Amino acid sequence: MADQYSLRIPALEVHQGKRRIYCFAIDGKKLHSFAAVSRVRRDKEERLQGYQRPEVLSHIRAIRRYLESDGAMMPNAIVLAFDSRVTFVGHGQTGSVDYAIPGELVIPVDESLPEEQKPAWLVDGQQRSAAIRDADLAEFPVAAVGFIADNVEEQRSQFILVNSTKPLPKGLIHELLPETTGHLPPAYVRRKLPAYLMTRLNIDGDGPFYGLVASPTAPDGYIKDNSLLKMLEHSLFEGALYQYRNPVDGSGDVERMLTHLKGFWGLVKEIFPDAWRKPPRHSRLTHGVGIQAMGFVMDALTDELPAEGVRCIRVRDALESLRPHVAWTEGTWRFGEDDEQKWNSLQNTPNDVRKLTTHLLRVIRTAETRG
Repeated sequence: MADQYSLRIPALEVHQGKRRIYCFAIDGKKLHSFAAVSRVRRDKEERLQGYQRPEVLSHIRAIRRYLESDGAMMPNAIVLAFDSRVTFVGHGQTGSVDYAIPGELVIPVDESLPEEQKPAWLVDGQQRSAAIRDADLAEFPVAAVGFIADNVEEQRSQFILVNSTKPLPKGLIHELLPETTGHLPPAYVRRKLPAYLMTRLNIDGDGPFYGLVASPTAPDGYIKDNSLLKMLEHSLFEGALYQYRNPVDGSGDVERMLTHLKGFWGLVKEIFPDAWRKPPRHSRLTHGVGIQAMGFVMDALTDELPAEGVRCIRVRDALESLRPHVAWTEGTWRFGEDDEQKWNSLQNTPNDVRKLTTHLLRVIRTAETRG
């Protein structure tokens, strides 16, 4: 039978306002007996689970070699999020300050539990803890800081904040933002709604972007998340999606936003099917320059249309008028009498996005004028 026991670790409880954190030292070899890594993934219902990126084996090997060398030192602390099974037993205030109380941290260990049921998650230090686990050492004490997390959303918030000084992959941040609560930097707050819309577009089976946006849980996607986010962010703050947004608190009618987006981009997919199913290196429609330029076209054509009216004849005719004038996958862009460019020469730069947008809108307005 697997062992069940409690680790009683000398610790210091530090008061930070209403919150408590616990500072302690522990043999790094024991970390994985009670702490697990919460890998970011989606379940069968496309609900986000976890928040950690995969192990970087080359990084782990490098740390391991260092740990096995003479004089190795690891001064930065491992950060852990505990659940309520972990308790602190204080020994009473012994110093001149009332915000630090010595005592013992009591961590239950049950070796029969699966990873997802362990009482602690590694918020920061998964590569270091993995290196200690694999190192040819009898023990390696490390400094650790823990806190009691009310839920996984709070763990994600702490995970983003802890890693804000050493950039996380943007794709991982974008995927975590929609389901994160608590304090976030202003730039992340602004991107939370666009990131939520992007996630829904990527996982909703009834939309044109289903499974096409590259993310940690959709590695086969080929549309860059940052390009789609820029398009959504502009539309929310200055374009067609603004009509559904509450400018006071930043919230909005998400379902109508999605109806609007699926309506317009569904038409784009229907009218340019070949360009839509090809990755950016073979199509300028799914490339950042195409996504952003067509986003501006969406804002111009549907700015005053209700979500339910986006799939109308006027918008379809406007997109149809583009057919002879686009070079998404081959040929030449003709921007003027003396301005022609090969189809794949356009790049995801402000100048090229502006140039392509101007060209597309000019074609549409000319067609509308001719009736």
